[in-house]
Amino acid sequence: MVKIHLSRLMGERKLKISDVARDTGINRGTITRLYHETAERVELEAIEKLCAYLDCKIEDLMEIQPNA
Repeated sequence: MVKIHLSRLMGERKLKISDVARDTGINRGTITRLYHETAERVELEAIEKLCAYLDCKIEDLMEIQPNA
């Protein structure tokens, strides 16, 4: 299972979904699905933009966890 840490990263920086969408150009729906961990797929370009915007590595944004 892929665990997405976007909500935690945004919370630490006090960012809203609308802020991230506006500043990155990523569709608000995409960010919302990543934030709530309901995304089934995401473009690599979106991941790249989020990492650049949040100044983090991909492993800070997401990780693979064993299925429980």
